[in-house]
Amino acid sequence: MRSVLITGCSRGIGLELVKQLTAHKSAPEFIIATCRKPEEARALQELSKKHKSIHVLKLDVTDFSSLGGFAKDVEGIVGDEGLNLLINNAGISGNKTAKLADLKAEELAEIYKTNTIAPILLTQALVPLLRKAASHNASAQLGIGKAAIVNISSGLGSVSRNTFGGYYGYRESKAALNTSTRSISHELAADGILVMTLHPGWVKTDMGGKEADLTVEFSASEIVKTLFKLGKEHQGAFLQYDGSVLPW
Repeated sequence: MRSVLITGCSRGIGLELVKQLTAHKSAPEFIIATCRKPEEARALQELSKKHKSIHVLKLDVTDFSSLGGFAKDVEGIVGDEGLNLLINNAGISGNKTAKLADLKAEELAEIYKTNTIAPILLTQALVPLLRKAASHNASAQLGIGKAAIVNISSGLGSVSRNTFGGYYGYRESKAALNTSTRSISHELAADGILVMTLHPGWVKTDMGGKEADLTVEFSASEIVKTLFKLGKEHQGAFLQYDGSVLPW
């Protein structure tokens, strides 16, 4: 894998993925880390000063009018060999404890806009660069060494595992992301682009909270291991951080 782009890198899983990929024995030549406010992402900026491979780009994934210009900026970094891996990580949780009576249309729409629509439209903007990478690595096996899109989803987006309800907005947005992942995987299969969705586990981040099961370091390390194992059998798959298959 020559290049990777990760959204939502100012903190949490996104930041940790940048750290671990930078230190990996097969570290990418280009690690494009995006966040809404780069000037406030101190840990990411410090990391980028130590590693020339890290390119910090400003991106608000919900500013859809900016995606065309953003794609050109990415092309300026990766060049004619294209983009090998897109990790759609940025997301929001909304009010986790809201009951049906508490729900407001504006809040639900914002969650869906960020967690579902944004990954779809960013993928749309970057597909030409992913196709370039797939073409440049035509003889490679399907996976991140060729071209791949990994959508960071959630086990809460599994309909069959919804045994206790709640998490309005977030559950629906991730279930919709999972569905869009399957559709995109069918459309881009002929281009040699792997498309799948990944659950990072319940992680101790600002979103996951202190009671979560996993440290961000452990989750990210397992995700990285899984990324390097992806192959044609994972096209359109819904996997957990450790590579195990999750039910839709």
